[in-house]
Amino acid sequence: MHNLKDIRKNIKLFEKKIKERNSNIDFKSLINYDQENRVLIQKKEKLEQEKKLLSKKKDPQNFTKSKILTEQIISLDVTQKKLQEKINSIVSSIPNIALDDVPVGSDEKSNKIVRKFGNAKKFDFKIKSHIELGKKYMDFDTATKLSGSRFVVLKDKLALLERALINFMIDVHTKKFGYVEISPPIIVNEKTMFGTGQLPKFEKDQYEIYSEKNEDRKFLIPTAEVPLSNLLRDSTIDLKKLPLRFVASTPCFRREAGSYGKDTKGMMRQHQFYKVELVSLVEPNKCNEELDRMLNCAEEILKLLELPYQIILLSSGDMGFSAEKTFDIETWIPFENKFREISSCSSCGVFQARRMKTKYKTNSNTDFIATLNGSGLATGRLMISLMENYQNSDGSVTIPTALKKYMDNIEKI
Repeated sequence: MHNLKDIRKNIKLFEKKIKERNSNIDFKSLINYDQENRVLIQKKEKLEQEKKLLSKKKDPQNFTKSKILTEQIISLDVTQKKLQEKINSIVSSIPNIALDDVPVGSDEKSNKIVRKFGNAKKFDFKIKSHIELGKKYMDFDTATKLSGSRFVVLKDKLALLERALINFMIDVHTKKFGYVEISPPIIVNEKTMFGTGQLPKFEKDQYEIYSEKNEDRKFLIPTAEVPLSNLLRDSTIDLKKLPLRFVASTPCFRREAGSYGKDTKGMMRQHQFYKVELVSLVEPNKCNEELDRMLNCAEEILKLLELPYQIILLSSGDMGFSAEKTFDIETWIPFENKFREISSCSSCGVFQARRMKTKYKTNSNTDFIATLNGSGLATGRLMISLMENYQNSDGSVTIPTALKKYMDNIEKI
């Protein structure tokens, strides 16, 4: 979230930068509400000062005057509270500002390919989709009966493959890169969802859990970024403890509200899926360095599995709400003959920390911390890429060397 003082001082810059984010914000109303609010604050302070002076004079008539002042102060409080709610509503819906090296554009057409790894495998037989390859162990009909569309039941060898990939990724991130494994709740409250930027703007995309009247609102997490980033909400961290790096594998839940008609078959776009998530908390001046490191950690999974991929720098209009800079990793999907996103690694600067009130302290100062997050990787899409890239003419799938010890050393499925 942005500091209102910064917006006030740099209104033209904010208008320009937010327009580049492909977002429409009513800055005119925001500034007007802010001016009204500051006038009300001054009025209230003046009345409180008058009331304080009256209390020092021993005059019976002052009691009536003081009562009138109290009523005026209460009335101003009510008006100011309503104004503050309007201000907060607008400010909390303003996306993060893109860094200067992010390409300006309204959508994915302005994204830039940064680099590629590996070459697409050439097959001398007709390529099968992951649906065909997994039909023995992948049951969409039963999942539809149980839950509806965009769900799957994985059985036997594919259930083992899913678990193997998760364990493999967690091992790489903890043992090779030093991330601390966390097992977080997958149900979180409204304040937690606000902290990372899912609320209030993207409420319709979330799965909210029914709660009794007067209970805190609860949501299923759309990604482990939400609980991991909020672990130190409302906290001040000693500089010496930074950087902090967390990793978790959790089920993720998304309504996919804007994807009607897209990827309706198979596992490409599900309401529930597993994902290994990376989160870092660092000093703000270390964001670029940490983003490169996180990207390399996510890439390493694909390198070890020898899967072709490319790195994309997202444009200002294609990034997520909380991001100031994002790299997507796209892996090759043979049946579709194209690359598909398997990870997004983003620097959020201090944007989320302002919402979460997470700070760090030095010997002489405290300031907001910087947060970063990235998929390391999305398990379902990784399964798709692996199955299709390692398929054989007989419909079997060869297990990559790096994964065999996690698959009971079987050669194929």
